[in-house]
Amino acid sequence: MEKLRFMLIGCGRISKNHIAAAAANPEAMELCVVCDPVTERAEQKAAQLEGLTGKRPLVYADYQKALDEQEIDCCAIATESGYHAAIALACIRRGKHVLVEKPMALSTRDAEQMILEAREKGVTLGVCHQNRFNDPVQQLHRALEDGRFGKLVNGTARILWNRTMPYYEQAPWRGTWAQDGGTLMNQCIHNIDLLQWSLGGEPDTVFAMTGNFLRDIEAEDFGAVLIRFKNGAIGIVEGTACVYPKNLEETLSIFGETGAAVIGGLAVNRVETWNFASEAPQDKEVEALSGKDPHDVYGSGHNALYADYIRAVRTGEPPLVSGEEGVKGMKIILAAYQSQKTGLPVQYDAVDFATTDMENSDVRYQA
Repeated sequence: MEKLRFMLIGCGRISKNHIAAAAANPEAMELCVVCDPVTERAEQKAAQLEGLTGKRPLVYADYQKALDEQEIDCCAIATESGYHAAIALACIRRGKHVLVEKPMALSTRDAEQMILEAREKGVTLGVCHQNRFNDPVQQLHRALEDGRFGKLVNGTARILWNRTMPYYEQAPWRGTWAQDGGTLMNQCIHNIDLLQWSLGGEPDTVFAMTGNFLRDIEAEDFGAVLIRFKNGAIGIVEGTACVYPKNLEETLSIFGETGAAVIGGLAVNRVETWNFASEAPQDKEVEALSGKDPHDVYGSGHNALYADYIRAVRTGEPPLVSGEEGVKGMKIILAAYQSQKTGLPVQYDAVDFATTDMENSDVRYQA
């Protein structure tokens, strides 16, 4: 079977994980093109891939030109968040499969358009929520599917991180409403995705309080969100970029009638609590999942995410994180922004909002 030919669009901070994933899946894919308007960055990623695989991809500044000149099956998009939707739609309209970094878009309308057009074109749309592939998270989901928690009561997503001003100054699009959003959209979306996936995936009502306390950016550097799910469970999000002096933890906790589990560590990668009313064979496997943290908060989930995405392209079945799945965490955050703006709870199913709708809203907190 021929390898799928990939193009990576965007060679910034997260692109190293896409390079590593390409190197980890050599039998199924070939990363043929890397693309970035700053060609020096693309050259660096081409050299990185060559060092891992012995093959150097072509370098382009313009992804449209690359699509005109090269045979490409799949486009992986890792640009600034505000460009995700436009680039994804351009690739989908050319009949390309698309794997897009989080968030898949910055408005509900753009995300829905991406899902609609991918379906109409018969191409596979996937979203990079790689933490779903962390071994502890996979074990947690197995326990949920097996009904070991009984009736779900609540869950919490805590993202206690630090992002100082040099982080935002390094890439001025960060923290802006037009290109990013705040800590909920940038840093917290992965754990919000895990929370909603664990609590049934069907939010009902969202209420939030957010604020800008310490960072000189447009959007929030702290957010607290309450989510009522249609099954009655309640999700709680605590997300901050203001923890002193460095990242503290990223933790997912799920509580039910007959089970309690906490997945923590630097990036939801270590089992910290695993208590159930009855034992199961998987519990012995879980004992080994309380080990060391990954090198950084991104972990290594992209490798498995790519393998799953390639399977989906080959079979025509949806990937684990399809467009329909990937929109959920993003939509919760947009509902949280709408709630902050209006001061009211927001019905999830009725959310029609964009980060740019916050541009005239002052989230700076002044005591």
